[in-house]
This record gives sequence, C-alpha cells and structure tokens, in this order.
Amino acid sequence: MAELQVDARDEGAVRVIAPRGFVNAHTAPEFEGALRRALGEGRVRIVVDCSALAYIASAGLGAMMGTIEEIREAGGDLRVAELNDTVRNIFEILGLHHLYRVFPTAIEAVGSYAGGDAS
Repeated sequence: MAELQVDARDEGAVRVIAPRGFVNAHTAPEFEGALRRALGEGRVRIVVDCSALAYIASAGLGAMMGTIEEIREAGGDLRVAELNDTVRNIFEILGLHHLYRVFPTAIEAVGSYAGGDAS
C-alpha cells in the first residue's frame, strides 16, 4: 500500500480533502497538489478530513501553510476535522489550532460553512 492516498469530494460548495496514511517530505507534494487543485478550481471552502491520517510531518504542515493565505485571500478558508491524538498533539504544540478551525467531525466542519461563513 502507498504511504499516502488523497481522496477529494465535493459536498455542496465545500471541497473535502481526505488524506489517508502519512504526509511526510516524500508525500507532501501529492497532498499540496490536492489543495492547489481545489484552489485552482475556485473551491475555496476546504475541509481537510484527517480521520484516516496517521501522521503529518512538517512538509505536510508546510503544504497547508503554503495555501491557507491564498485560500483566505480568495474569500475562503481551510478547516480541519477528525484529528487523531498524534496529529492533534502536533497541531497544539505548534499552535496551529489557533490558525485553523478544528472540528470533531468532517460533517461539522462542512456544516460550519452554512450561511456563507467562510471565515
């Protein structure tokens, strides 16, 4: 099995990106590509569903940081859902939970965009 598989689906106006496996220096370009494709398609309401994400290294976090400003400048946001304990700990240690809205479930993250709230 590959180290990373990135699935993407649209739920209304929201693009859900679901990485499965490990986002590291080797696999981060695939993850970043999914984020950039969404942005390029005008899909600026993005949820990263981490339910099947085993681990994210600095390269994966860099991919998120590298696109978040562009997404927000385009009037959207990148929200994160279903962090396991390992990934949540990484987010908290680095203070990323202050930069991204984190939700317990992908359904809640998608629903948080209801009413046009992209910020």
